[in-house]
Amino acid sequence: MKEQEVNKARAVYYKIFSNFFVYTPDINKYFQLLNLIELVKNNSLDEYSAQAFENILKKLQKDSNIVLLKEYDDIFHNPQTTQIRTTASYYDEKVESGKKRVQMLDFLAKTKIRRDEKRFSEYEDSIGFILTVLSELAFLVSEGEEQYKTLQHCMFSDILNEFVDELSKAIYEHEKADIYKDVIVALLSFMEFERLYFGISRAKPKEVIKEEVCEEVISKEELERRARNKAAKAAGAKVQEDVFIASSNEEI
Repeated sequence: MKEQEVNKARAVYYKIFSNFFVYTPDINKYFQLLNLIELVKNNSLDEYSAQAFENILKKLQKDSNIVLLKEYDDIFHNPQTTQIRTTASYYDEKVESGKKRVQMLDFLAKTKIRRDEKRFSEYEDSIGFILTVLSELAFLVSEGEEQYKTLQHCMFSDILNEFVDELSKAIYEHEKADIYKDVIVALLSFMEFERLYFGISRAKPKEVIKEEVCEEVISKEELERRARNKAAKAAGAKVQEDVFIASSNEEI
């Protein structure tokens, strides 16, 4: 497959997944999503993603996006269910609007792409926005704008690849995930393709750093000193008690 065709296909895949992570009640965009899934399901990357896309089409309503929006809300916004965070900064530092957002802003500064705050309320390092930008960059590269080749490589390597597996696991295991289980299967298949395309490896899981509690090593001399101090304090307390009792008796 020619490079131009590869990048057009990549743009379509990114667009499909971005639609699952950007909340929009626009029914026309929903119909576009159904058409794109129909387009790729017979030409999927592997048998797992092919089956996943087939399952998604069976679960999604043909004339309404209510089922999809309900599951999206249950996974990402419903306070009565497990809340899934979607920003790279959260998975990097456990904070929103951290270093990864700054990195994304730096990347965007090299393009004409900007976040429309009226239509997109999430941060620039949210999974939905990242997928949307990568779709646009893949399309621009397919149109001959090769200056974006390095940029899309860096954005995938430094941002998306660093947290997509951890985020995917959280979504797949969510108690309300049904459609999104298949979305994650297809997404992870595409992520493996992207790693091959860019020639990079899967990010290593971040180590959970536990604070070590060091036991205090006390010498024999220190133990004896502490014992003497403890005895002296006890004796002093006894003297004060005797004085208090004596004074009280005198008043009586």
